[in-house]
Amino acid sequence: MSSFLRPAVSGQDPFMTGTYRAISSHLAITPPVSVVIPAMNEAENLPYVFKSLPDWVHEVVLVDGNSTDDTVEVARELWPDVKVVEQRGKGKGDALITGFEACTGDIIVMVDADGSADGQEIVSYVSALVSGADFAKGSRFANGGGTSDMTPIRKLGNRVLCAAVNAKFGARYTDLCYGYNAFWRHCLDQIDLDCTGFEVETLMNIRVVKAGLKVQEIPSHEYLRIHGASNLRAVRDGLRVLKVILKERSNRRALRSRPHAMQLNSGQGEVS
Repeated sequence: MSSFLRPAVSGQDPFMTGTYRAISSHLAITPPVSVVIPAMNEAENLPYVFKSLPDWVHEVVLVDGNSTDDTVEVARELWPDVKVVEQRGKGKGDALITGFEACTGDIIVMVDADGSADGQEIVSYVSALVSGADFAKGSRFANGGGTSDMTPIRKLGNRVLCAAVNAKFGARYTDLCYGYNAFWRHCLDQIDLDCTGFEVETLMNIRVVKAGLKVQEIPSHEYLRIHGASNLRAVRDGLRVLKVILKERSNRRALRSRPHAMQLNSGQGEVS
């Protein structure tokens, strides 16, 4: 686990100082940071997304979901070193899994391609991770967060589903269905993602708790999508999220019924 590293001062070994990445005026880190952006026909939005990304990130991985516009060309023009990966299947979950596999950084950040996320917030996520968290979870409803892009029905659904996860898995989340998150790469081995749709964020949030990983919520503001229409469907995707919650709850019960279940689950529920 990495920890806080102060910026190098004059007189230090120049070879060592070359490993630091300044991410703010008072903090530098050595872990490389990968940003994963799943995108399908987001050419008009990418200029806003890439403009907000900090220049100290190690790499940007764009997962192209078979776009029919100039998404890939625009990405390469905006960020010449962008790593473009073609999505194998369909759905946001599938795109993210594909992107995660292509990352080489120690820290992975998930950012949507619709312009609703502010890339400058990445420093807060990374700071939480280098301070000791395993998973930095964005929250629109934590103090300091907010949203300009949720209908009343979606807010209600998110609140109900979030309460269900908190009650079933011992979490203390204030937000559930939000795609702006960051984590150490090693977490992927412990959460073993296996879903393809928008419910992937809920699955991640549940499995990090089940794995006993330390989670820190990061206040985040969600802005309106700039161009185009979202593929999210409140009722359809809400039902898929509920299905994931019920399935993961069932799996947890099965685990408890095995011998030594108390030892296997002893680290669960540590969420801050």
